[in-house]
Amino acid sequence: MAIDKKFIDQFIKVSTRAALASHYLVGKKDKIAADKAAVDAMRYELNKIEMNGQIVIGEGELDEAPMLYIGEMVGTKKGPDLDIAVDPLEGTNFAANNLPGALSVIAVAEKSNLFNAPETYMEKIATSKIEKGVVDLDYSVKKNIYNLSEFKNKSPDQLTACVMDRPRHKDIIDELNSLNVKIKLITDGDVSGVLLVSDKIYNVDIFLGVGGGPEGVLAASALDSLDCHFQGRFLFNTDEDKHRAKKMGILDFKKKYELNEIVSGDSIFCATGITTGDIVKGINITQDHFYSETYVTHKSSGLNEIKRINQKI
Repeated sequence: MAIDKKFIDQFIKVSTRAALASHYLVGKKDKIAADKAAVDAMRYELNKIEMNGQIVIGEGELDEAPMLYIGEMVGTKKGPDLDIAVDPLEGTNFAANNLPGALSVIAVAEKSNLFNAPETYMEKIATSKIEKGVVDLDYSVKKNIYNLSEFKNKSPDQLTACVMDRPRHKDIIDELNSLNVKIKLITDGDVSGVLLVSDKIYNVDIFLGVGGGPEGVLAASALDSLDCHFQGRFLFNTDEDKHRAKKMGILDFKKKYELNEIVSGDSIFCATGITTGDIVKGINITQDHFYSETYVTHKSSGLNEIKRINQKI
């Protein structure tokens, strides 16, 4: 079954209103307040939609409310059963410090079709559409770069890799430098980082490294609609992480997940700009109107576009 197209505009409104709420706190140096504003607005809009929605990727678990917690039910409780992944404010530091790239993000899939995992880190790799076996999480950085170079008929120095600028990625960055690969370092926001592989206009050939697991699931839902390549492996480093994973039915802590195991069936993905970044422009307010841009995909209809909205506040 497909998710009815009528929901597209409704979920665009969810991420747009969350972005608008957070916008008022951009540059105020308070990432917690900016995040809470986005969460509250997102929950309010979600609860207007005629659906029986459940948060499967959220901001923590029940004891961490008032965040949109894993397992929280949203919607009017009438309508289709939907799984929902959210990151009301992706790039909290970007918003707090008025830096480029803050987003409000939501992904929606049919019931039981979106991966349900506790909040943890994920090792991930993503590219545009490639043949099976070209790039793999289990390969070395060198092998992935050489294989991708051959597939794209480019030399390694013509490739660009996007990596989050973290000490944990020193070995990856050193290896990329030794191969003369161009590197796009990002300081936060790995949903948008992953999405840069989706279109050649962004000039990013591969994303790799360890980032947020929830962000990985969110990005996967967009890449699935775009027929891109994505693999992820959740990192359960503590006994508490493993206990929470077991409660959710995860028994193999080293499993490498293919894209179709993270999101299956139909999906809708929306990412609204809070501050202007590589993919979408941020919220802009003029008198009693606001302007927003949302990157939206809907798998079953083939929708893949930037939706621009200009409306009253």
